[in-house]
Amino acid sequence: MITFFRWDCTTQLCTRHPIDALPISAAEIVGDDVLWVNLTNPTPEEEVAVLERFLPVHNLTFADITKPRREPEQGAHFPKVEEFPEYLFVVVNPLPADLAALAKQPQIDPKSVPNVNLTRLVHRNRPQLSAVLTRHVLITHHYQQLACIEETREYLERHGSTARRGPDYLFHLVLDSMVDDYAPVVDRIAARLDRLEQRLFRDPSPRVLSRILRLKRLVVGLRKTLILEREVLARLVRGEFELVAPHEMVYYRNVFDHLVRYTELIESAREMVSDLMQTHLSAASNRLNQVMKTLTMISTVVLPMTLVAGIYGMNYTASMVPASHSPFGFWFAVTLMLAMGVVAFGFFRWRRWI
Repeated sequence: MITFFRWDCTTQLCTRHPIDALPISAAEIVGDDVLWVNLTNPTPEEEVAVLERFLPVHNLTFADITKPRREPEQGAHFPKVEEFPEYLFVVVNPLPADLAALAKQPQIDPKSVPNVNLTRLVHRNRPQLSAVLTRHVLITHHYQQLACIEETREYLERHGSTARRGPDYLFHLVLDSMVDDYAPVVDRIAARLDRLEQRLFRDPSPRVLSRILRLKRLVVGLRKTLILEREVLARLVRGEFELVAPHEMVYYRNVFDHLVRYTELIESAREMVSDLMQTHLSAASNRLNQVMKTLTMISTVVLPMTLVAGIYGMNYTASMVPASHSPFGFWFAVTLMLAMGVVAFGFFRWRRWI
């Protein structure tokens, strides 16, 4: 599906047009008109119409843009930015729309954040947002519904005059919304780790370890994406590309600052996950030591009793075993066993082993 917005410098209006109104070529755009063409889960024919006829891109760019469709087993392309003579090409990895919407809900179960669509974030099914920028055109391409695109489209419908600032400003709006989507997820991961840390000391069970491992996978996936996106934003704010106007770089720096903060938070979360795993191993080892200590104490207390019972159970003459034929022999043996157990228990208490 293709959506098409155009800022008309003559009428000073930004309106949504049917795809039939799209010029045959981007070279036909005159004056200060600005176009935003968004492709959501497009067909191969739509991709050819926009990326080969309307705005021809390099074969490598076209291959990177269509990689999720052509090689679904390989997943999305990692974030990057490349400059070509006619355009600027950027790839980023936003959050899935359903996870971004879920994280923004104030009354959800925090446990569901690390568990919802986990694999979509960490490897093969993570979303890919590709963008091609020229002086007058912004083309965005994605195969999944993305919250950052929907929010930018709604913003543009309310504040259409902002489109006159150019494709670089429109793309900044997309990046700003995309980065803000990470905030509630990162915050809920941190809160979840705090709760797991408290529970870990009470109950270092395999179930807790399983939750820690799921969080580790999520944190590692987010960290990889955020670090690469931080490098992309760092290049955009350094003034390397002519298609990003100097007066718009301050907005990109604001997005970059937010991204740096979230990257640092997810890095702290990664370290905390590693610490929790070490703590779990230590707690489990300590719990096992306590169990083994208790069993050893029980065995040591019972061992003298077993010795007495074994002696009185041997088939020897009566003269070798005291009171073996006495009417009180049984109670003598029981009393002796209890006395030896009490002495062993008292010795352990005296040494503060129990």
